[in-house]
Amino acid sequence: MFKSIVLPAALPVLLLGVAGHAVADEGQWQPHQLPQLKSELKRIGITMPAEKLADLSKHPMSAIVSLGGCSASFVSPDGLVVTNHHCGYGSIQRNSTPEKNYIVDGFLARTRAEELPGGPNALVYVTEKVENVTDRVLKDLGASMSGRERNEAISSRIKALIAECETDKAYRCSVPAFHRGLEYYRIRQLMIRDVRLVYAPSDKIGNFGGDIDNYEWPRQTGDYTFLRAYVGPDGRPADPSPNNVPYKSKDFLVVSAEGLKNGDPILLAGYPGRTSRYKLPSEIRFARDVDLPGKVATIQADLDVIAAATKGNAAWDVRYASVAKSLNNVMKKSQGLLDGFARKDIASIKDVQDAEFRSWYARSANGSGSGKTLLGDLDAVIAADMALSREEGAYGEATHSDLLKSARTLYRLAQERQKPDAQRETGYQERDLSFIKARLTRLEQSFVPNVDRARWAAALTRYAKIDQKLRPQGLDALVPNAGNLDGFYKGTELADTAKRLAWMGQDVQAFRASKDPFIQLAVRLNDVATKLDERRKEVDGNLDRTIPQYMSAVIAYRKSQGKPVYPDANSTLRVTYGTVAPYSPRDGLVKGPFTTVEGIVEKETDKDPFLVPATLKKAVLEKRYGVFKDPVLNTVPVNFLSSADTTGGNSGSAVMNKRGELVGLNFDSTYESITKDWYFDTAITRAIHVDIRYMLWVMKEVDGADNLLKEMTIKYPKK
Repeated sequence: MFKSIVLPAALPVLLLGVAGHAVADEGQWQPHQLPQLKSELKRIGITMPAEKLADLSKHPMSAIVSLGGCSASFVSPDGLVVTNHHCGYGSIQRNSTPEKNYIVDGFLARTRAEELPGGPNALVYVTEKVENVTDRVLKDLGASMSGRERNEAISSRIKALIAECETDKAYRCSVPAFHRGLEYYRIRQLMIRDVRLVYAPSDKIGNFGGDIDNYEWPRQTGDYTFLRAYVGPDGRPADPSPNNVPYKSKDFLVVSAEGLKNGDPILLAGYPGRTSRYKLPSEIRFARDVDLPGKVATIQADLDVIAAATKGNAAWDVRYASVAKSLNNVMKKSQGLLDGFARKDIASIKDVQDAEFRSWYARSANGSGSGKTLLGDLDAVIAADMALSREEGAYGEATHSDLLKSARTLYRLAQERQKPDAQRETGYQERDLSFIKARLTRLEQSFVPNVDRARWAAALTRYAKIDQKLRPQGLDALVPNAGNLDGFYKGTELADTAKRLAWMGQDVQAFRASKDPFIQLAVRLNDVATKLDERRKEVDGNLDRTIPQYMSAVIAYRKSQGKPVYPDANSTLRVTYGTVAPYSPRDGLVKGPFTTVEGIVEKETDKDPFLVPATLKKAVLEKRYGVFKDPVLNTVPVNFLSSADTTGGNSGSAVMNKRGELVGLNFDSTYESITKDWYFDTAITRAIHVDIRYMLWVMKEVDGADNLLKEMTIKYPKK
């Protein structure tokens, strides 16, 4: 386990010196920064020592885990993990059939033997060590390097650092960038590969309100699921096997049913995905005017195709349930960003901030001499990045087929396997083979040829409408006509999982000799794809040279203003804090911080997604609230709001009280908060959490999950 982190000598003043002056509840903080936030934590009422929160080897941080896209936490010494229902949705869907539909009916394993396999994509990552490796990544990179040379040098050093860290194959290591490439940290995580589904309520609870209520408030969703991590008999991670035993988690969170009230402090720990708080005005305008409108239109069109192609076929509908749910979530978030940009002109706010920064920079010692060059280079590399991303988007439309993506992955793997492992592209090394296999295997639960053909045909039609100047050179001559795809699906064997996986061991010559139409197309597309990759390396390398210089200056500037300095979220472990709080989305309207079980009954209709299980409705009408009744609300709270700083990836994050006890799970944000990924607005930014009391109440009164209630350590209110 790792406790202390050594920072480069030049950075502590810049990165940590202003933390004590943090304003509001803004900031997704690295654990090692928390001792610098003592006054802030004390201000809101957190009693846990900040030093304890900074120690990954001690409770509660040692109980916080990642699922590789979602967050979770251990809640028993036997590897029991709690997360969101939508985070476990893939495992629920994988085990569902039209005859035994766990999505609709829910699932509960009353014994360990009844627990179901989570699938090859279900993983639990336990972060054990974090160390600053900035110097080893960036030292002595020549100023005369091209962008591509710089990108490849950084990539090579990162791969070496990872290989050095992964001598024990029980661990998965990564070296993500912080502050847009100013810093690099090596993170070592225990990777548990046998994860099983333990309990999921019906989606009438876990997804109550569905996409209609997504990002909305008030909300009444029981978005929770339980999984269990298993390891080999020797206690080390192992492939799924009947002989495996529950992982003995070093620490786990105590569950508190005592509840919260308005104004109470909370801590939130998890793995937030991506934020863009330090983006320039030009990048915001590109997102607002080009990228997001295109994304919304494309996803909506794709969803319409899936809905039409699966209509009336229950089996196909189940197969694409997880795909559609994920697309709907991305689309609503993207639309929410557009609406947020329309409601508040964030680009103009950033214009003012950027102008003030540039004026300060020109006056500062940093700005003398090379100042204009840096800012000019910055604008140029960002413009190149945006231009290339449009071509990459066009390529994505032209190749929007799961079978074609599989063929492209397999052919690229064959090419990379000709090289020594250390020289292969990231994502195609020996360490990545199990992930490639898992993705290729996962397709059998979320693929139907007729649906894939319809999605690809629609995407090719959209591609044909893209301005030719925005399409990759040479691609038009290679892609098929949208109305001429039948031969691809009739002539391929890639739809068969075993035959698809068999291509993982084939060499380049076998691909070039193949008669499979998808593989033939993947081979023909290779030159265009390779040129795009090479151009991306050049652009990224130039960004890696310029953006960190800019970020160093921004940090110094923010320090001079007494503003918080934290890195953008990048899927690494972070801690945020806040208070239970209402908000006012517009003049004359205030939305309170709690919803209750009565709201579920009030929202009930005879149509999905507002169907209510009969057992739940009966318990509400009979007011069987027991120890879970809130003394102020006089009923069971369902969801609550807090001012904590969250984003995607924080789904499933533990919401803890001032003592570090589990009181809720993060699962969403209000619609007005979506723009927080770009700009944190204290007045309206609110995260939405499942109140642990509702979860426990459903387990007790609705689903009878007494075995899990007994397994967890629960602190009940004093009588």
